[in-house]
Amino acid sequence: MTLTYENVSFTYPGAKAGIFDISLEIGKGELLAIIGASGSGKSTILKLLAGFVSPDQGRIVIDGRDVSALSPEARKLGVVFQNYALFPHMRLWENVAYPLKVRGVAKAERRQRAVEMLGRVGMKSRVDDLPSALSGGQQQRVALARALVFEPQGLLLDEPLSALDASLRVEMRDEILRVQRASGIATLLVTHDQEEALSIADKIAVMRDGRLIQLGTPRELYETPADAYVAGFVGQSNLWGGKIAADGLVASDIGPLACDTTGHRPGDAVTVFVRPERIVPASNDPDQGSSDVLSGTVAADRYLGPIRRIDLNVPGGIVRLETHLREAVTSVRVPSDAIRLLPAN
Repeated sequence: MTLTYENVSFTYPGAKAGIFDISLEIGKGELLAIIGASGSGKSTILKLLAGFVSPDQGRIVIDGRDVSALSPEARKLGVVFQNYALFPHMRLWENVAYPLKVRGVAKAERRQRAVEMLGRVGMKSRVDDLPSALSGGQQQRVALARALVFEPQGLLLDEPLSALDASLRVEMRDEILRVQRASGIATLLVTHDQEEALSIADKIAVMRDGRLIQLGTPRELYETPADAYVAGFVGQSNLWGGKIAADGLVASDIGPLACDTTGHRPGDAVTVFVRPERIVPASNDPDQGSSDVLSGTVAADRYLGPIRRIDLNVPGGIVRLETHLREAVTSVRVPSDAIRLLPAN
């Protein structure tokens, strides 16, 4: 079962906002996460697949069938919303069984299937409780069970964890992945949380101003972003302006740095990209003539338990690093293999 966008465009009436020429495919058992800033079009992508809006151009295809003109209920997609949308007067099994009720399934079978699904999300002992008796994480499990109980063709998750506290989000994203993998269902996740997307998605699509900027695995997006926007949006990053000085050497804002310059010629403008965890604190006085060792003063030192995030003021800019070391940091080394050259801003 695949979920496909074929050159889909949509703009909201009376506005310029929307999405433009989007092509994506979510395979059977695959989880695709859509991330981007507010207004980038990620929620619109979900609405188009769900059938809440219809494309101006292109097609929405489910398992080879064009469903662009079909109603939401005809698409047989399970949806988990940000607010869970549980019926407060219904017991948990009745909430989960509701999609079966509207499809005309007999009551005895509805209850059996709902109880079985609640068991799959760890809520079988609470089947006769009301939603008001549950925590936010438990309500999220019930909403997930309801979305899956009628064996949908795909699963849509619209910011499903944003209402939960940080520690519970980690637990529930693992639970979502477990249930999704067990179901083997094509899944679209819309989230503003890059860590959430990196941790559970098979592929991630980065949106900007209604356009798809990059599609790839979490590792591809993190280690080889397409441009400075993706590098800055996905995780923490160092981004410095630069120009190729010679083969194997870039003249950056913070000084000369040795790196792989394959594909570039002397004089080419570039953006120098390095992840903070690849920056190495220097253990002794640096050799000021080295191309990859820099000295400076600490502008910020944030203690986060297992790591520190340090901003080091150096001539020409800021070097951001992450380290587990506890001693003072006044100089750093930038390994040449940690540097990626991106298009100039």
